[in-house]
Amino acid sequence: MTAFHTLDDLDPRGKTVLLRVDLNVPMDNGRVSDLTRIERVLPTIREIAAKGGKVVLLAHFGRPKGKHDPKESLRPVAAALRQALGHDVAFAENCVGDIALGAVQALKSGEVLLLENTRFHGGEEKNDQGLAMALAALGDAYVNDAFSAAHRAHASTEGIAHHLPAYAGRSMQAELQALASALETPRRPVAAIVGGAKVSTKLELLGNLSAKVETLIIGGGMANTFLAARGINVGKSLCEHELAATAREIETKAKAQSCEIVLPIDAVVATEFRAKAPHRVASLDDIKADEMILDIGPQSIAAIREKLHHAATLVWNGPVGAFELDPFDAGTVAIAREAASLTASGKLVSIGGGGDTVAALNKAGVGDAFTYVSTAGGAFLEWLEGKALPGVEALRKARSKT
Repeated sequence: MTAFHTLDDLDPRGKTVLLRVDLNVPMDNGRVSDLTRIERVLPTIREIAAKGGKVVLLAHFGRPKGKHDPKESLRPVAAALRQALGHDVAFAENCVGDIALGAVQALKSGEVLLLENTRFHGGEEKNDQGLAMALAALGDAYVNDAFSAAHRAHASTEGIAHHLPAYAGRSMQAELQALASALETPRRPVAAIVGGAKVSTKLELLGNLSAKVETLIIGGGMANTFLAARGINVGKSLCEHELAATAREIETKAKAQSCEIVLPIDAVVATEFRAKAPHRVASLDDIKADEMILDIGPQSIAAIREKLHHAATLVWNGPVGAFELDPFDAGTVAIAREAASLTASGKLVSIGGGGDTVAALNKAGVGDAFTYVSTAGGAFLEWLEGKALPGVEALRKARSKT
């Protein structure tokens, strides 16, 4: 039994279902430039509509700071949603009040309505219970399908769940089940890859993972801080030298918890941070003062591949090199493809997430080859850090009341 209700527990026939989705999508000249988040919620919309429910979509867009800003309107998103869904989508100029109520009352079973940006109201980000109740008054049931917004205790993501029967949508359900399989009830041994620029942004993540995984592979700019803490000269590489003691403390705690920390053993270095800059493979004792580490070297790639072959589950957050610059994407691409191959053969459960991670996996051509890839940024990171997510906890509480 799951810790939350799902669509399996909801009979939407004849009901108005308030469906919280994440439509905070990238725009280019007034048009949606990436449909990923829209595509993720289509199954839930279609299922509720097919079962005779009236679907009312709640979503935020941008940061209008509680004021009506035409530049932050969801109207252009409604057009993209309509095309992706292959179904008419009505649009209302407000998410509460007479305009919203009239649009909801006009809906017929199986129809879809998108309400205007919830963040046009200051009470949204303050989790104002008055706004939560006003939203709840529009429907008979609440479904949250926006995991990427679940780390925010807002009126439409947390508050409303206390006033209506609450359920997880299919995307939310898939995300929570995937994450649970990664760290709560994983196939062991578990390996984690953590990359990115700075240790300081991922201290809680490293601390939580070192207590839950057998192997912690650290790459990207943050690996330089650990290397420097071991007394290795990293030249002019991105490095938080002031966190050397913190890096050593993380290593000590990991060792005490039988977690092996894996760092690069060679590197691809250059004197300039630009695409196709002259570069070379260097051993860690041969990095010049004017050089910077921009990727892991071939020995490091081979070592990480070996670790993956001994793992049953992989959690990945952050690239291991400057993947956005050719040829410094080689390490990230090679490891991503190895993980994808092991996943395809049934030897590895692979979970990836975070904006840069998704971009890196897509660049490697394996975005669809992992067991699960989360499009959530902050919510995915906070979950990996072991934090409770308000939007998820509200669903759990809703389950416990029944």
